[in-house]
Amino acid sequence: MESIESRVRAALDGFEHELIPCDPELADTAAFCAHYGYPLEQSANTILVASRKPEGRYAACVVLATHRLDVNNRVRKLLDVRKISFAPAEVTAEVTGMLIGGVTPFALPADLPLWIDEAVMACDWVILGGGSRSLKVKASPEVLTALPGAEVVADLAKAAVG
Repeated sequence: MESIESRVRAALDGFEHELIPCDPELADTAAFCAHYGYPLEQSANTILVASRKPEGRYAACVVLATHRLDVNNRVRKLLDVRKISFAPAEVTAEVTGMLIGGVTPFALPADLPLWIDEAVMACDWVILGGGSRSLKVKASPEVLTALPGAEVVADLAKAAVG
């Protein structure tokens, strides 16, 4: 089976991007940005959400590191479920094939909805997971809209306070 990183590279083929190796111990966004000198304001996390009522519905959401995903309102309504939460690490790995800290929108299953907060699109470039905890991707957010199932969503996240 093709590796996640190979699938990420294939998804980025034809788009301007930079692959940034990183220490897996520093893969979490805040640690990565602090150590490697990238601004949190231009870093985005790909977060898997999972429905609880009914069970078994998932979506991936891309939000800036400085924002909080509106999971209980906006995302719940988009997924059309009664209860929803952030997917636990083991569910994230099962659905995406990726570990928390490396989840990327570039190698997700084609049938998984991919919602991108509109604030991400306002950036000139963003840092995203690279599919593993040892790789990050720097690219224009425009590349996200070319991905299967991608949709830019207004008010998917709110700016974090303090």
